[in-house]
Amino acid sequence: MQKSNEKEPIREPQSQERPGIEKEMTPKPVAERTDEKGSGKLSDKVALISGGDSGIGKAVAILFAKEGADVAIMFLPQEEVDAQDTKQKIEAHGRKCLLLPGDITVEETTAQAVKQTVSEFGRIDILVNNAAMHWESKTLEEITTEQLTKTFTTNIFSMFWLTKAALPYMKEGSSIINTTSVTAYRGSASLIDYASTKGAIVSFTRSLAQNLVDRKIRVNGVAPGPIWTPLIASSFEPEKVAKHGSDVPMARAGEPAEVAPSYLFLASNDSSYITGQVLHPNGGEIVNG
Repeated sequence: MQKSNEKEPIREPQSQERPGIEKEMTPKPVAERTDEKGSGKLSDKVALISGGDSGIGKAVAILFAKEGADVAIMFLPQEEVDAQDTKQKIEAHGRKCLLLPGDITVEETTAQAVKQTVSEFGRIDILVNNAAMHWESKTLEEITTEQLTKTFTTNIFSMFWLTKAALPYMKEGSSIINTTSVTAYRGSASLIDYASTKGAIVSFTRSLAQNLVDRKIRVNGVAPGPIWTPLIASSFEPEKVAKHGSDVPMARAGEPAEVAPSYLFLASNDSSYITGQVLHPNGGEIVNG
């Protein structure tokens, strides 16, 4: 009999080219709990979400809309098909959705996204820094300077740029939520550069929270464990994709819809006494921090 802590295939092997398209995944990630109704926690708020076309970002965007927010989502142009699906689901909840295609590794793109969001909606109440990429490397020597630079620019530099551009339009009571990762706490032998950026995001979150506390803008983070998203299908070998999440205590990858409520909690007044903290929806992994 196979031990319960051994990795077993839990879905069929598959792969995609980066950045990955949610529509082509089998099974498709669950982006929304359709049996649950909204309760107006974000009534008439405005949210800007990077990487909001698919995966965790998509689930967050839909849940925010269900709770009453208008949403602007940033995404790579090649992810247009997923972005359009997200837009339809947001509008189905009676809210507006602004699509912002562009490359977040270009600082001007982040500034332009903020300008377009403010032009459309007048302000930004919630900023979700979520976009990220990773490449698997067996050794440190395999990580080229080009890859290292791309990983840091995508995952943490863009976060600085987007937050810096958005802050002038965020007022007392606003919320900033940064997506870090379980790898920031336990490391990853094959994702050294990615895990390093996620560690930087934890420090950025805690430091910015202290910096903005007098302005009464809260800054928190979410550190997901293995979640079923296009990033996974486009980053690993097919056999590894099939086993993704099988090594955590709950023995499966989480669905984006299971992570989104953490962002809702941090965006809403339910977390009014919380800043500089990180939530850990990770299938039962024990982490420090």
